[in-house]
Amino acid sequence: MVTFSDKLLAFLNKKSVKYAIPFFVLVIGGSFGLREFAQLRYQFTQVSSIRKEAEKLGIPMKKSSEVTLEKEYEKLKDLDIDNWEQVRGPRPWEEDFTEKD
Repeated sequence: MVTFSDKLLAFLNKKSVKYAIPFFVLVIGGSFGLREFAQLRYQFTQVSSIRKEAEKLGIPMKKSSEVTLEKEYEKLKDLDIDNWEQVRGPRPWEEDFTEKD
């Protein structure tokens, strides 16, 4: 006589069940996990505490209407970018850094 446990083992050993159930659990579980991460992303983008934190630390922040792409381009247009000199910066392990002329 075939018992319930034998029928269950035969069902679970089928190839379609053996590979399909973990796949569907992964796909459906992954969608729920991604939903949680996306919710966190949108939840914290609505918080604009950077300006408040900067003001607490004494960092002056310009209004977004004062800084435009055109104004920054005008500042960069006056710079001479063709004549420059490469200067080596100090390394953390170098204690006495003097410029070599």
